[in-house]
Amino acid sequence: MKDLNQIQTFYFVGIGGIGMSALARYFKMQGKTVFGYDKTSTDLTDELVAEGIPVTFIDEISEIRKEVVSKENVLVVFTPAIPKGNKILNYFFSEGFSVVKRAQLLGEVSKHTLCLAVAGTHGKTTTSAILGHLLAECNMPVTAFLGGIAENYNSNFIYKGSEITVVEADEFDRSFLQLRPDIACITSMDADHLDIYGDAAEIENAFRTFAQLVKKDESVFIQKNLPLDGMTVAIEESADYEAQNVKIKDGAYLFDLKTPNGILENLIFNFPGRHNLTNAIMALGMAILAGSPTDCLPRALATFKGVKRRFSYKIKSESLVLIDDYAHHPTEIDALFQAVNEMYPGDHKQIIFQPHLFSRTRDFAEAFAKSLSQFDEVVLLDIYPAREEPIEGITSEWLLNQIDAQHKIVVFKSALPEVLLKSKCRIKLLVGAGDIGAEVNKITQKLKNET
Repeated sequence: MKDLNQIQTFYFVGIGGIGMSALARYFKMQGKTVFGYDKTSTDLTDELVAEGIPVTFIDEISEIRKEVVSKENVLVVFTPAIPKGNKILNYFFSEGFSVVKRAQLLGEVSKHTLCLAVAGTHGKTTTSAILGHLLAECNMPVTAFLGGIAENYNSNFIYKGSEITVVEADEFDRSFLQLRPDIACITSMDADHLDIYGDAAEIENAFRTFAQLVKKDESVFIQKNLPLDGMTVAIEESADYEAQNVKIKDGAYLFDLKTPNGILENLIFNFPGRHNLTNAIMALGMAILAGSPTDCLPRALATFKGVKRRFSYKIKSESLVLIDDYAHHPTEIDALFQAVNEMYPGDHKQIIFQPHLFSRTRDFAEAFAKSLSQFDEVVLLDIYPAREEPIEGITSEWLLNQIDAQHKIVVFKSALPEVLLKSKCRIKLLVGAGDIGAEVNKITQKLKNET
């Protein structure tokens, strides 16, 4: 890859992606000229345009700005989610421009810094957002590239300096093997992306290879019971970093954190779910190892406001609780149910779920059915295809038939407000990684008006 200092212009193909847009913001802040393409306009692309980054939504060569002409000082960045037939990307390839994947660029940006990489099939975004916030609040010189919008910053990008970099180490397409982390964590290692890896054993091998990129085992944090070497993390179970004396008060966890060098007492973490508490322990351990002063960490953790679409309360009243969440894997749905059931044990719960990818729905159908059957009412939307073509026989109706719930139905998105209003369940959850997120604000407003 070219020396980034020699590059003046960056063109992002798929700029609306959460990881791509964070990099675009970073280079814009560095004084570079940034352009981009994406398939559809979103709130995030609107923000990029408002920040001075031109974005086109038409996949035509004529849409490439005239400023993107010199191959010498232009770098084109793309995400693996871009279809192979994309005209703009293929033009750059055919004309001999320097073209790299997002992960390669992220590795280049972070390699001359203290790189803190957060890996795992679940929990990457929450953990990296907590970690970035802890370091920023403790006045550490950190740049954080996040896979979600951190509520404290209303952004997927945190900048307080350039000596430390926090990145999400994405296992999709083996992207995380492009990184060279100094400190890393692995939050989970479940089978996923089987369209890439083939089977669970192969994805475990990829995580082992990632862990070996870190020079010292003492600089790798792992959830206890994962078959890896590193510093273990657990809740009220013997580990190197252990949450002790855990209590719940007013929807928050109160706990002490045992570390190899002592105990941090009276910590407050404001988000439900033991998986989220584990994420917080991971982030605290990494922050301590990166040199963060421990006396500032309790206050920093208590002020963390969360990540949009990660157990995000949209309505919270005596009569109705509406929660928005990004969960799209059976393990994540199990964790979501545990969290909501711990906070609201006596209430009926309705889940509206949009399956993500035909292959994932097929590969984990039995586990999805079991996870969704925990809820009192199950509403499915059609499968969100993302980068895939349909697979014959794999539909939401097919999945619904495997779910053991008394009340279950498949609906179109347009029917969602009516379906939610008719339900007598006090706890309602909007769940999925597809375009269900675009419906959340509209549904929230409708429910507020009608209840």
